Amino acid sequence: MTVSDWTERYRPSSERQLEGNESQRRLIRNWLSEWNNGIPSNPGILLIGPPGVGKTSIARAIANDMNWQVIELNASDARNAGAIRKAATHASTHGSLFSFNSNEKKKTLILLDEVDHLTGGLRAVSDQRISSIVRGENKESEELSGDSGGKAELLNLLQNTIQPVILACNDEMGLWGKTSSTWRTTRDRFSAHLKIIKFDRASNEALRRIANRVLKEEGYTADPGAIEHLVENNPGDLRALVRDLQVMANLIDENLSVEIVKDNFDAGFRDTSIEIFPGLERLYKSRNAEKAIEICKSLDKSPDDMAAWISWNNAVVYTDKNAIRRGSKSLTISDNMLFSRFRNTAHRSNYWTSNLSALAAAVTSKNPIEGRIFLNYPAFLRHNSAYVKKSVIERLAVTCGCSIKAVREELLPALIAIQSQNSSDFTISLSLGLTAEEHAAICGLKKSYSTTKQLMEEYSKQQADFLSEQVNIQLELTEEILEESTEDSEGKSDSGQMKLF
Repeated sequence: MTVSDWTERYRPSSERQLEGNESQRRLIRNWLSEWNNGIPSNPGILLIGPPGVGKTSIARAIANDMNWQVIELNASDARNAGAIRKAATHASTHGSLFSFNSNEKKKTLILLDEVDHLTGGLRAVSDQRISSIVRGENKESEELSGDSGGKAELLNLLQNTIQPVILACNDEMGLWGKTSSTWRTTRDRFSAHLKIIKFDRASNEALRRIANRVLKEEGYTADPGAIEHLVENNPGDLRALVRDLQVMANLIDENLSVEIVKDNFDAGFRDTSIEIFPGLERLYKSRNAEKAIEICKSLDKSPDDMAAWISWNNAVVYTDKNAIRRGSKSLTISDNMLFSRFRNTAHRSNYWTSNLSALAAAVTSKNPIEGRIFLNYPAFLRHNSAYVKKSVIERLAVTCGCSIKAVREELLPALIAIQSQNSSDFTISLSLGLTAEEHAAICGLKKSYSTTKQLMEEYSKQQADFLSEQVNIQLELTEEILEESTEDSEGKSDSGQMKLF
């Protein structure tokens, strides 16, 4: 039977057909091989990466090469405890469902995709209730709603499995809990059973090979410029590439031209909202203000969020100091305009703020950006972000007399930018009263590194000297105050005696 969906038709069935993420594939292959000698220390792996880079395809292809069966569950469809128990947990705690030879070491790979769609905490549902759901004996009133007990059952699966379990997600914070105050606990409990593997977006070369291969298999040809335009407008999403090819194949007879590709992207771009990472990459690569503003309108971000994303990434993308300076100037004006919303002096402040943010990213550099751009999520936008100790934020708020939000969004990024460039300068950290660990945190240094430990030791020494010096200064000031107080007291006493006598 012919498969109508090209993404399924050209899904790799063997590792030989895979493109990109070679080191990640090797880690998965080695982990699966460990199962031939028993249950490894990490019975599960968590694959993290943007959509369309082949996370689940790689897992299935490698399992297929090993002649293993795969049970796949999309956690965005069946997410509560009963659904996960019925589909995955039972299979994972029993021998292979498809192996009838007791001497055969064939395994059943349990693959759960989009686990970042699971919401809620780790509160479990009773085994009795879950069992009745699995057996189909529960009443309608006993049905579980939403994601009830989903994460707890997923954790139960990892704790008890005798079969390999692979979880896949786009954003790990979705699994841990973005707004929960206990997300670290959730992360630590899952991480005890998981090997975490992060995927990269597909390279341009990999996209070219796949595009040419698919077109050849379908009997089409393409202009070299058409393939290049197709690749340049793709954010490293293999699935989106194949889908675009299938759409455009319906518009041509034999050859894919540059005009067809451009028309397809222009039409799709005008009518859809694009994700932040591919959208920002297009924004940074645009060479005129009109195109930059058009892209910015398609990004589903508020003006202040756009300013935050661009200010965070300008220093990552640009190396030319003049370009960074020009971008910062536009962002400063943009930021000032945000306050006009509260002064009622410019009803179009949002409009100008967004436009200036776009220009700060797109046209600040005289030279076009070549190759793939690797952008970062602004860490200070994350709720209770772990990229710096909470105590630093609280101390800055007290010292500067401002809110936690203001520190996280305005003061902290500037402090990190300064300190990350010169971690051996302790002046600011000492004046703020930060500990050695807090200084290392705002410098972006890992405590496990020997160089960081040496830096922290040096900081502690200088901190002791600094505190001793501050104590001496305070003592001197106290003595001066006492002396002045004594002199004033004596003067007042003499003056009083003269009046009385």
